Amino acid sequence: MSAEVVLVSRTASETRALAATVAAALRPGDVVTLTGELGAGKTCFVQGAAATLGVTERVTSPSFLLRREYRGRVPVLHLDVYRLDTLAEVVDLGYDEALDRHRITFIEWGDAMSPLLPPEYLEVELRLPPPEVAPHSGDHDGDAAAEPRRITVRPHGADWLRRLGALAGDLQPWRTPDPA
Repeated sequence: MSAEVVLVSRTASETRALAATVAAALRPGDVVTLTGELGAGKTCFVQGAAATLGVTERVTSPSFLLRREYRGRVPVLHLDVYRLDTLAEVVDLGYDEALDRHRITFIEWGDAMSPLLPPEYLEVELRLPPPEVAPHSGDHDGDAAAEPRRITVRPHGADWLRRLGALAGDLQPWRTPDPA
């Protein structure tokens, strides 16, 4: 039996709502990695989670700054390691702060730094449909011409396995019977 949960989000609003549901299980010290191609909705996911965590300022992609910090009920650190070439650059970015147990850290392209990840973390993979299946969408942040995303949530560690199990009912609106 696989511990991963496969979900489908049809709009940016649904992705934010799904992230808000996941955020209800987050605690200080948690690390959430986000993977998927450009434009798949990684920052959109962080926006939904951050709002639930009490962040009131606009959450934007840290692609060019590499890191953004937000105040909320729990501080949020949002890293983007896409442009980094080595694990040493990740450390220089202040990655040790991600593990300070006082904040929740979201890491876009977190799979690129898997050796540095703690034993307990949550992985969120967002995938667009193949080009031959996807409707054309010029606006990835809006809902007008939305493309469905396949969102796979994978727990790493026993604690996340339990927490994801506890979220199963709340994630039901996004469940897909066909994980392929």
